[in-house]
Amino acid sequence: MLECLSLHPQGTILRLYIQPRSSRNQIVGLFGNSLKVKLTSPPIEGAANKCCCAYLSKIFKIPKSNIELVSGDKARQKRILLHGLQPQLVESILNQTLLGS
Repeated sequence: MLECLSLHPQGTILRLYIQPRSSRNQIVGLFGNSLKVKLTSPPIEGAANKCCCAYLSKIFKIPKSNIELVSGDKARQKRILLHGLQPQLVESILNQTLLGS
């Protein structure tokens, strides 16, 4: 299992390292024990957090309501809870996404 994933009773915790103000939204790869994600939005008034949740919703094909910011509201390092997804499925989707980019 990837280092950035951990099991949670309600799903999977995903550790992220966010790079705001990028030219496009994309998952870059591992950055330490986190998954590096580039986002187009600036880190102002929660815009990057909203953009991150919308992007993850698209990647994992789940509603935005199933994505919860657990920690890192105002930090680059974030922990996101993906409700209802098992770590094995999350890892599979991430691997497909990384190979496709």
